Amino acid sequence: MKTDRKVSRGTRLGKIFALSCVIAGSLVANPALSNDNIATPKYHLPAGEDFLLWSPTVQPYGYSIVDKIFATRTIKHGKNVLALPRGKELSVTYQLNGKTYSAEDYIDHNNVAGLLVLKNGKIVLERYALGFNEKGHWSSMSMVKSMTSTLVGAAIQDGYIKSLDDKVSTYLPTLKGSAYDAVSIRNLITMSSGVKWREVYTDKDSDVNHYSKSLADKVPGGVLALMKSMPKETEPGSAFHYNSGDTYLLGALVSAATKKRLADYMSEKVWANFGMEADGFYTLESDNGQEIGGSRAGMVLRDFGRFGLFVANGGVANGKRVLPANWVDDAGKVAFPLDANANSYGASGYGYSWWLDPDGSMVALGFAGQTIYINRKENLVIVTLGCWPQPPYNSAYGRDFKGARRAFQKAVVDALH
Repeated sequence: MKTDRKVSRGTRLGKIFALSCVIAGSLVANPALSNDNIATPKYHLPAGEDFLLWSPTVQPYGYSIVDKIFATRTIKHGKNVLALPRGKELSVTYQLNGKTYSAEDYIDHNNVAGLLVLKNGKIVLERYALGFNEKGHWSSMSMVKSMTSTLVGAAIQDGYIKSLDDKVSTYLPTLKGSAYDAVSIRNLITMSSGVKWREVYTDKDSDVNHYSKSLADKVPGGVLALMKSMPKETEPGSAFHYNSGDTYLLGALVSAATKKRLADYMSEKVWANFGMEADGFYTLESDNGQEIGGSRAGMVLRDFGRFGLFVANGGVANGKRVLPANWVDDAGKVAFPLDANANSYGASGYGYSWWLDPDGSMVALGFAGQTIYINRKENLVIVTLGCWPQPPYNSAYGRDFKGARRAFQKAVVDALH
């Protein structure tokens, strides 16, 4: 009887083993059940082509993971970091529509993710919200236009570019025969190329959204082909017309003139040279392609502030001149006067890719609430990183985002004066 039980148990084990082999074989034989198709954790990413149209629920997440959505190239920082000493905590209140608000109110009401105030090179206010933190990289949006334009000054100082009055096609010969053939570097840097362009974020068929889709699809040469196809609208230099494509060409021009990748040149002249604390990145038009000089770069909050200090310092790093002696002064002069009520900042003029505050300050401005405000007279830099809701969602908030930002900045100036 014992022997029979052993045989019976062995037979059952043999059948189980045979059955397991059959099941395993069927997993391999059936592609739907193969290891390649096993359910695994995956992270859903927002659609890159809708970057300018994201809802308020997507914005804080999307703006902090731009490097996961678009192709990027690192802007390397160096071994030495410029220290930002911490001064006395700033206590500031501002007035808006007859009510008094605090800095914390400003963060809540203006959907602020990062806020930094530097006075005389010292941190007097630093805040993080909406899941953002000290190590996080936030999208620069169009603030990087002001950064890229600054590299034009560096390239002039280094002798790579002779003059702002040089023709763009001298450095980018592929543009010969296009509307950009007669355009100068000065026209590009002051948004006066005269090329027809629709910068309408809410229209998916606008030029800026075609540009955005090309970036999302990572099309090699896609943005350059788009820019070459744009027709002439007005004479170059005759009128201000905001065009993100112009700054793409400006960045490509710097790369061509220096024979260096834009991210590498930014590292050489500013990031490693001035003492940024973390690597940054430029987004690319395609995998291993040209940097996008006008949007979507990524940096940590304090390095945005350090860039403001670099400009406020006149473009000098480690005691050596990076920019021509008069560059920052010229960059902050009005090339085109603006109606303060007709732009999202309230700027009274536009310089070398800098928006100019009525108080004389230079402002790097980006989509959805990004600003680097540089008040050289007061030795003051204010960085605001935000998530302003866009149409059609903004109407549900009922807030004066633009007014609050201006009121907060003025209050900071008054409090520190």
